[in-house]
Amino acid sequence: MSAVDNADNLAAQISKIINNLNGESIFYQVKKAAQEEAEKDSTMTSSMTKDVKQGLKTSGLDIKLKNEIFQLMLSDSFKVKATSETPHVEPLAYIRKAQANWERRIAKSINSMCTELNIPLSRRRDHQEERDFLHNWNQLGVDEPDLSKFRPVYAPKDFLEVISGVRNPNYANEGENDESLPGHWGLIQIPLETPSLPELQEKFSEMKETQMGLDDYMDTTSFLSLQNERIKMAKKVVENGRSAIAYHFSRNGNPTTSRADMWQLALGVSIDQLDVLRYSQLKQEVVYYDLLIDSLIYKDIKLTAVNDDYYFVFEDYLYQILLIFSRDTTILKQFENSSFSPPKSYIKGQLGKEEALVTYPPNGVIPFHGFSMYAAPFCYLYRDSSRIYYVFRQFYTRHLHRLHCISSHSEGIVSLCLVFENLLQQLHSRLFRHMIEIGCQPLKIAFKWIMRAFAGYLATDQLFQLWDRVIGYGSLLLLPILSVAIFLFRQANLLSITSPSAIEASLSDLTPMRVVPLLQLIIFPT
Repeated sequence: MSAVDNADNLAAQISKIINNLNGESIFYQVKKAAQEEAEKDSTMTSSMTKDVKQGLKTSGLDIKLKNEIFQLMLSDSFKVKATSETPHVEPLAYIRKAQANWERRIAKSINSMCTELNIPLSRRRDHQEERDFLHNWNQLGVDEPDLSKFRPVYAPKDFLEVISGVRNPNYANEGENDESLPGHWGLIQIPLETPSLPELQEKFSEMKETQMGLDDYMDTTSFLSLQNERIKMAKKVVENGRSAIAYHFSRNGNPTTSRADMWQLALGVSIDQLDVLRYSQLKQEVVYYDLLIDSLIYKDIKLTAVNDDYYFVFEDYLYQILLIFSRDTTILKQFENSSFSPPKSYIKGQLGKEEALVTYPPNGVIPFHGFSMYAAPFCYLYRDSSRIYYVFRQFYTRHLHRLHCISSHSEGIVSLCLVFENLLQQLHSRLFRHMIEIGCQPLKIAFKWIMRAFAGYLATDQLFQLWDRVIGYGSLLLLPILSVAIFLFRQANLLSITSPSAIEASLSDLTPMRVVPLLQLIIFPT
């Protein structure tokens, strides 16, 4: 690329940054501060640029601005070519069709539930109900609705069945009915490009260094030395307040004492009075309206988090967080750069009127069985419910939403499944073939781990080690890598088993697993 092309590309990126920041709170804060600095009697025309920069630095706005720009550059909307004026939607027609069919299936399931149970999608609570609901806000599990007739809209196994049935209509060999990929024995038969092992080694090269999370493999003196050093460094990073530094620091693991602040900083979550007000408004929306989705959220928390040894104590927190999440329309922004279409429904009594067509639920997300486990780990880190909510929301919109949407994105669930199958087939083809021969596709076991980002499967301290790296590298590719590592770690046992049920039983408990050494086993085998 020539110097002129580089200059044009840089100019386009700067223009896009300015356009994206225009209208945001930070834009007006910086503009106001710059004007005030320029109007000072001590500011000379000849040194105005320098004085304004120094004023922004003194006020701390320069760091806030840098953080906003860094987070913007990590977002999907920015990764689209800066000069493009078209939205970044799914480029493959057959993938778009599969996603649209899946959305219709989910919407049909919701509507069928409404009809069968004779329950509206949404209803306004009367004044007494509002008062009672608000009174029980901190103990919502005590006065829950009757959930016996409700069922999850779908589970990971249903989603796997759908994506494993997707095929490229142009890929079958001419004159043949077999549409499977040559040399690929797995369930996913979509020809997408996935990173090779050398490319993964390059991407996660810092995993080769000494890491937090290796305490079981280090002598006490070395571990304590590393831990103390990381704690001191983490404190400096948090005090510095730079998102980019926290982002890269997380790649080698965060100390327990600093993880909450480090995640918030790395994800670019800053909570001001407007955010607190917005949280209160969303809470009020929950109080005013009873949605069918609310019962599905209650049901999911009861079936998953409440039955989990690590998360059952956070039951009431989870009700609050996920009910508020369902009303948050800012989540809809994630759909702007994808082919995913949020479900819609007509306001009662106005069927067919375009202006009466609204997104349902307001955030556009239908929870699946296990969805509440996405939010549960954040309850460990933060005591304030609004802080739990905003950090969870950012992690979801940055990463987790890709795990229940059909797309060809390199970080989407389809690509992650392909990475898992390709890696396992490459690193241990004998194990892969053995499992297929006894009627147990490896992905059928690993899919639920990947789709839930291992939440509810790993011990909490190990889940945090994994999510540290997901945040630090900004990548979900660590999920299939860890899945492959678990299979290889248990290979001797798996090769001796001859029934699918016994295979599933041997991999049902992942709490003894240690994330960092397993990841290093795959990325940098010795």
